[in-house]
Amino acid sequence: MITSVLVANRGEIACRVFRTCRDLGVRTVAVHSDADADALHVRDADVAVRLPGAAPADTYLRADLVVKAAVSAGADAVHPGYGFLSENADFARAVLDAGLVWIGPPPEAIEAMASKTRAKALMGLAPLDRVTEADLPVLVKAAAGGGGRGMRVVRRLADLDEALATARAEALSAFGDGEVFVEPYVEDGRHVEVQILADTHGTVWALGTRDCSLQRRHQKVIEEAPAPGLTGELTAELHALAVRAARAVDYVGAGTVEFLVADGRAHFLEMNTRLQVEHPVTEAVFGLDLVAEQLRVAEGHALPAEPPPARGHAVEARLYAEDPAADWTPQTGTLHRLAVPDGVRLDTGYTDGDPVGVHYDPMLAKVVAHAPTRAEAVRRLAGALERAAVHGPVTNRALLVASLRHEEFTSARMDTGFYDRHLAALTAPAPDPYAPLAAALADACARPRSRFGGWRNLPSQPQTRRYAVGGEEIEVRYRHTRTGLAAEPTAPDGAGTTSAAPVQVVHADAHLVVLEAEGVRRRYDVARYGDRVHVGAAALTALPRFPDPSAQRAPGSLLAPMPGTVVKVADGLITGSSVRSGEPIVWLEAMKMQHVITAPVTGTLTELPVTEGRQVGLGALLAVVEETPAPHPSEGARETQ
Repeated sequence: MITSVLVANRGEIACRVFRTCRDLGVRTVAVHSDADADALHVRDADVAVRLPGAAPADTYLRADLVVKAAVSAGADAVHPGYGFLSENADFARAVLDAGLVWIGPPPEAIEAMASKTRAKALMGLAPLDRVTEADLPVLVKAAAGGGGRGMRVVRRLADLDEALATARAEALSAFGDGEVFVEPYVEDGRHVEVQILADTHGTVWALGTRDCSLQRRHQKVIEEAPAPGLTGELTAELHALAVRAARAVDYVGAGTVEFLVADGRAHFLEMNTRLQVEHPVTEAVFGLDLVAEQLRVAEGHALPAEPPPARGHAVEARLYAEDPAADWTPQTGTLHRLAVPDGVRLDTGYTDGDPVGVHYDPMLAKVVAHAPTRAEAVRRLAGALERAAVHGPVTNRALLVASLRHEEFTSARMDTGFYDRHLAALTAPAPDPYAPLAAALADACARPRSRFGGWRNLPSQPQTRRYAVGGEEIEVRYRHTRTGLAAEPTAPDGAGTTSAAPVQVVHADAHLVVLEAEGVRRRYDVARYGDRVHVGAAALTALPRFPDPSAQRAPGSLLAPMPGTVVKVADGLITGSSVRSGEPIVWLEAMKMQHVITAPVTGTLTELPVTEGRQVGLGALLAVVEETPAPHPSEGARETQ
């Protein structure tokens, strides 16, 4: 019987496993890097063991240190979670060799399926050994791991070498294995997968289907179960293929078989020999705790002949600290508050006040809704996300809400190209026109006033505040009157100074503002953290009255979009080099992804203050490109004569 489990992982998945272990009366052990010393999963565990360092290669990817931690803490079993070492056969063997219970499939099954190239060979498929124009587009893919790391779509042969190099670097950093391969890229397919659960007695369950088509950078954003719109015949085929893959390697435990579905056909992608991030939607539909089932299987218990019946529909959204409108750039900072309404499930590795750093994946939480029908589950999840309190770094929360309410998603006509088609529209600024005024009024209430109050006998200039929201600057005005604060007439969109619809201040204090305009009353909860102001679901930045001239940057300055490490500077580039618009200048690594910083214009590289290996902060100067003036039209005309 398992009595103590070490989770060889961090964050949300460790907290998830610990929750089940507590319910079962099982003692828990956490491992943590120095960056995670005060993380929620460390606080959740009964005991914790430090892995010195911060980078994954020095900590969570060190199988020897994790096994040593399990032994020293007195654990009798190891759960790998997902990511890091979860699909590493050598790690599984090391756990077993140490006399510990491995809560996962046999090392031989991991070895057969964890490498996507070997898995495809097992299923009678093969990657491309050479790429021609006729093969395009193709997908460069890491052989190990998952989560979108080490994946690049290539549409031009000229981009293949760069895509291979970047994918190898990402895969090596994230999984400790730089092997990549190339396969045809299926355009506009649906990403559908089957949850597998198998015991040591020969029973294999196919627990329905999941649709994970809404993806960015080949990493899932919204998942649901069951996958909508599949025929009974196609569903049966997917189940049969998944069970066949599991039986082919004598699989034991939880796993996922992934497919692309296009034109009514299923194309095998890979088998993930671990629990998936999106497993909660399957749990909700089948009424199971998959982690508890993993522990029971590891203890040798037999599964019933058939799984429980499926009920209803479940949808999960991944809440990321990232800016979708800025090429999904990861964000860092303090997560001041994270709370969702009752009625939905929240899986997270963060709590209020935790820092969001640069070393690991930017996922903050998973929010899951379950209901009798798909329409009800989607509506419930969208409403919960809209009302959630997410105070801190920029997140994809607004994108999630807009995606869930998009007609293509609500009608189940989505595919993996959803964000390629709709991202610009989904991230177009749509600020609440009254949120800046609510922020200003709450701030005015929070600031101490003189004992004579703010009211004056003679008219005076109104108070003004400026805020940045949705890429725009908005100015609002208000006055202190004998009866309290009053809004000055301003256009709701901030574009003018007069409005036909006056705004009445019904109530205002430091944390709550109630406004009424055109007979509609709106309530705003306000929270301030430095110059960052959260007003309901809106996030604003308070701007200074007098900008600091020293903060101005020269035109053509390339600034770090997030803290990270400079892993590469373009070969041969020095101050004075000529560069073309879009040409790569610097490669920055943060949150296990590489981000290419390119020249904004064609011109001359006038500054290059960074070198490979240097750590940089948010907004650090990486380079300056001075634009080359375009030739005068008459000069061009003379040249063509």
